[in-house]
Amino acid sequence: QDRWAGPGRAPTGAAGSSQLGASEVSNRWPRRRGGEGKAVSGCSARCKGIAVRIVEPGSGCSALMMRGRSNSGVRLDYYARLVSNTILCHQNSVTGLLPATADQQNAWVRDNVYSILAVWGLGMAYRKNADRDEDKAKAYELEQSVVKLMRGLLHCMMKQMIKVEHFKKSLSTKDALHAKYDNATCDTVVDDDKWGHLQIDATSLYLLYIAQMTASGLHIIFTLDEVNFIQNLVFYIEVAYKVADYGMWERGDKTNRGIPELNASSVGMAKAALEALDELNLFGANGGPKSVIHVMADEVQLCQFILQSMLPRASPSKEIDAGLLSVISFPAFAVEDVELVELTKQEIITKLQGRYGCCRFLRDGYKTPIEDPTRLHYENAELKLFENLECEWPLFWTYMILDGLFNKNQQQVEEYREALHAVLVLRPGGIHLVPELYAVPAEKMTEEYQNPHTVQRVNMGKLPHMWGQSLYILGSLVAEGFLAAGEIDPLNRRFSTIPRPDVVVQVAIIAESEKIKKVLEKHGINVETVSEIMPIRVQPARVLSRIYARLGCNKRMALSGRPYRHMGILGTSKLYLVRDEIFAFTPQFVDQQQFYLALDNRMIVDMLRTELSFLCRCWRKTGRPTVTFPILQSMLIDDGTSLDPYVLSTLRKLQDGYFGGARVHAANLSTLLVTSCCTRLSFMDLGPEEHRDDLTVYLNKLLAKKATKPALLSSGKKASLHRFRAAAHATRDVVSLAQKAKELGIQNISFYLRNSLLTESSYKLNIATPSSNLDAPEFSAMNAKDLPTDKSGELDCKALMELLKKCSSLEEQVEIIHLIYVTKGIDWNIEHDEYPEMTVHDVLMELYTKAGTEQNWGLIRYISGMLHKKVEELDEACTTLLSNQKHLTIGLPPEPRERTITAPLPYDELTKLIEEASDNDHSLFILTQEVMVYLAMYARTEPNLFAEMFRLRIGLIIQVMATEMTNCLKCSGKSGTQSLMSVKPSDLKTLLHHILSGKEFSVEENIDQSTRTMISIRDVDHTGATKSERAGISKLKVEMMQMDKRKFSAGVINTESGTFKTIGESDGLHEALKQSLISSELISSDELDLGDFVDVRHGQWLRRRRIDGALNRVPIGFYQRVWRMLQKCKGLSIENYVLHSSTTEEMTPGEIKFAVQVETFLNCVPQPEYRQLLVETILVLTMLVDIDLQYISRTIHIEHIAQMANSLFMEEQTALGADDEMLEKDPATGICSLLYDSAPSGRFGTMTYLLKATAIYIEDFLPEEGCQVQ
Repeated sequence: QDRWAGPGRAPTGAAGSSQLGASEVSNRWPRRRGGEGKAVSGCSARCKGIAVRIVEPGSGCSALMMRGRSNSGVRLDYYARLVSNTILCHQNSVTGLLPATADQQNAWVRDNVYSILAVWGLGMAYRKNADRDEDKAKAYELEQSVVKLMRGLLHCMMKQMIKVEHFKKSLSTKDALHAKYDNATCDTVVDDDKWGHLQIDATSLYLLYIAQMTASGLHIIFTLDEVNFIQNLVFYIEVAYKVADYGMWERGDKTNRGIPELNASSVGMAKAALEALDELNLFGANGGPKSVIHVMADEVQLCQFILQSMLPRASPSKEIDAGLLSVISFPAFAVEDVELVELTKQEIITKLQGRYGCCRFLRDGYKTPIEDPTRLHYENAELKLFENLECEWPLFWTYMILDGLFNKNQQQVEEYREALHAVLVLRPGGIHLVPELYAVPAEKMTEEYQNPHTVQRVNMGKLPHMWGQSLYILGSLVAEGFLAAGEIDPLNRRFSTIPRPDVVVQVAIIAESEKIKKVLEKHGINVETVSEIMPIRVQPARVLSRIYARLGCNKRMALSGRPYRHMGILGTSKLYLVRDEIFAFTPQFVDQQQFYLALDNRMIVDMLRTELSFLCRCWRKTGRPTVTFPILQSMLIDDGTSLDPYVLSTLRKLQDGYFGGARVHAANLSTLLVTSCCTRLSFMDLGPEEHRDDLTVYLNKLLAKKATKPALLSSGKKASLHRFRAAAHATRDVVSLAQKAKELGIQNISFYLRNSLLTESSYKLNIATPSSNLDAPEFSAMNAKDLPTDKSGELDCKALMELLKKCSSLEEQVEIIHLIYVTKGIDWNIEHDEYPEMTVHDVLMELYTKAGTEQNWGLIRYISGMLHKKVEELDEACTTLLSNQKHLTIGLPPEPRERTITAPLPYDELTKLIEEASDNDHSLFILTQEVMVYLAMYARTEPNLFAEMFRLRIGLIIQVMATEMTNCLKCSGKSGTQSLMSVKPSDLKTLLHHILSGKEFSVEENIDQSTRTMISIRDVDHTGATKSERAGISKLKVEMMQMDKRKFSAGVINTESGTFKTIGESDGLHEALKQSLISSELISSDELDLGDFVDVRHGQWLRRRRIDGALNRVPIGFYQRVWRMLQKCKGLSIENYVLHSSTTEEMTPGEIKFAVQVETFLNCVPQPEYRQLLVETILVLTMLVDIDLQYISRTIHIEHIAQMANSLFMEEQTALGADDEMLEKDPATGICSLLYDSAPSGRFGTMTYLLKATAIYIEDFLPEEGCQVQ
């Protein structure tokens, strides 16, 4: 039934179609393309029971066969000949690799994998539709060709094992696996720095098909050494979400200058490969636990999050890329959001599709008639010339055909098969070839410029393009019924968009001690202690990270295993079998070891709520997630007799079954075993040559004495649980175990190792406890005349240590140790009698613990700075923001003090950069990390907060937060800054949210029992502000006209006396804490001494402009309007910084690079409110784009228009009787403060004067018929 019409048409039947008479067959032959009277070689017809084999003239085959051949068999023979003549004929007989062309003998990893897919599919088709024994033999032959190629690529990569090992630590492009190899020897063919080798998508594609082909029944991996290498390749690609690479076109940035960038195609392919390999046995059905691949679920989810945040953009320099078809559909199926898949597909069709295929990306100069092949890179202004001349690739229509087949969209399949058939090149013998691309002939460039997609193009490049040829054949096999779509996707990745059922998160609450258990029982909450849940052993998340560091370790191959990385909630929400023992791990956010966020109980509750919601959305494993939530001593209040109300409220909600939008089931851990997800870590089993590192010794001691193991699901009665208590009963065993735990960095050892001997720290300096006696004599260690000195006049640190022991004030103790720290350093030995090895670091740790107990957040942050504490997931937070297309700046403006981060950085390099940008200011160093973590949290949970923001200036954000505290508390800048440093982490996070969202808030000041002031942030209302209002552009709403009836900021409340209470009395401490912000111009010197404040309602618009300017927030569509404006003028200028019109020749309006370029231009203004006024000025100026304005042949000076508007405003206000005090100017910019505080609309609004000033400035360039600006 139209079986002879060639592969361009979709036949109505395959193996089971009706037969044709000889006359009908002969009548159909002339209907081939071009009216050629030839039949497809290998075709057959049955006529009156006689088998007829029709062949090409001169083929040498007999015309009659005694044995019959079905129509499907004949068609398969045609595709076998097509595969043989276009792909397998090029396969190297030794290595199995495929060269790019007959003349180019380099074998690309990506091209090889795609090219062999047709062979793989054809082998499965022969096995499925075998007519004869020869067909089964043919299937085996084809399958072995596939195995040979995949093993050839494996051999190439294993010869570069040292690069894999180095890359895991450096993430450097110089340590990347090569992208291409010698076809005959598997050797490298180009130096590390001579090619864009780092292509995460190529390595991921290879791993994806290792998994798919293994699942289909092929045996590609032979030994455990190869299994370990594949496991290390998993570590190689699992960081794709934070690694800038060169992408699938090997160019990186589209200027082809060798600049790597974060590519959605690489992130998506890596996600697909990781999901496909997770818990897959590489030896197939014959494998054991040692050949199973393990993948970190949190790394997969990070790739998923980053991918969704990037699409439909492909990278910072490419607003769309046709290569994304491989991510949203076959073969990766990496996107789970159906709407996002469709959006990306439509963007590709709308912007990239032509008559011969799709362009790779906008302004792609590859093989265009004006490309200079002698130059590797393009000039920036040259990219504009490639517009409308981009070559069109038929390759992408093969993806569209496969996409239609998987989605059962027959109309799409037929349309694209017909379109593709029209651009195939026909060779003698009925061989259809897919060309690499179609290009515009040089003589028709002008015509194509004027009328895009109209000229006749010519095919160029490789013929056939084996990558496209392979996908064309694979699609034809599925379309003609020889294969089902699922057979080329045995791991069922195509179902990624199908909604999954709701997840119930199990929460096991565990008490640290019997005392805490009794406190909980008073509130009606029954829980177990650690000792009562045996044989399940509870350990912190960092132990799990160290366990996974053993995964993939292979001494003979010099592979160290997985780098030590933060373990996320998906990893800690499983139970693990290690040497037949069950382990549960507490979440990372309750670990108080590294950073102080876990000291804030409200922050723990907020994180628990966020993580439970995250688990509900992202859990993909078999079995329910189980969160082990410990109740620690730090969660008790009132001298340990009661539970923190935030924690208590959370526990009650957990028992109700619903918390933070998540369905939960709270129960004892022993009762949750049957429904929990459990993973066996077979790589931790003891081997004959087991490496005895600290972790092994620790686990050996922990598991030293095992009793007879009971059933996994025991009743949990205490009588049976006593047999499974920890083995370390003897004191020496406990001490030894505790020492190993300390070496592994485990905090709260007593929680995990049950013994009273472990409740005290190793060192204990008998410092006096803080006294609550208000009559105690005041002591200020910062008073220079009171400081002890030695004979030489230098500071006597030993005498200071004696003073330290006698001090009763924690603040004074910190001041003293700070002096010693500055003078002697953190490693100075204090020469304590009882502890001769005790150093300043040990003293700081003791003071840190005391400050944590007292919840003195100002001191906690300050001591953390001296201890150089760092957030473990800091690099992850940075990457989250960057991958959301947000550049970061750290430090305070201007440059070079303010540093810009545009690409993900390794952890050590990132923390070093923050330290340098903080100018060795400990508090700013700590606060920068804290704010960065909060920004990343909101980027994951509320990405809409960052709309139209492409650069986050953390230093300016901290400045705005300090200013807000000053205004709300109506105090000096000095006190406001110290108040910012003293708020709880949870309140600081809330303050940041209010600033980002535009919500109004109040600051409450409370006095606790120790007479210390406590600052807290509270909501005023829940209305917030719209995006346009936050941008300060739209008209005032009715509610803004009633501002006198609303309260912007609640007054300061003293819950005891109702009066204002100053914060802290130690001048020395004030000086120490304020340096991080005030000395760095965080608050101006005028604000520092400001005593009286006017009504905050008068500063409403100034506040908005200051916040929007610090956040780099602009109106929606602003960057596109600027792009169009630049096409009508020579450039825009602000204070000698020029944004040239040539920028539009390099970048398209939708590129992130262009938005960042505009932000860089605006950020030359250090004052955020002035910057925002200039944004409004530019917005008014871009309105000229909508009128018939002639080209302005000069640079427009934006600040001149703003200053002109300011003059017009002041003249009109003076005429209305305003005095000099009312018209006070900002000394830095000369702008009237009242103009800053004016609403955009209205008679005296900023827009009124900016419009007038703009009309005056460009009067000479307006159309003759008159100005259309109203």
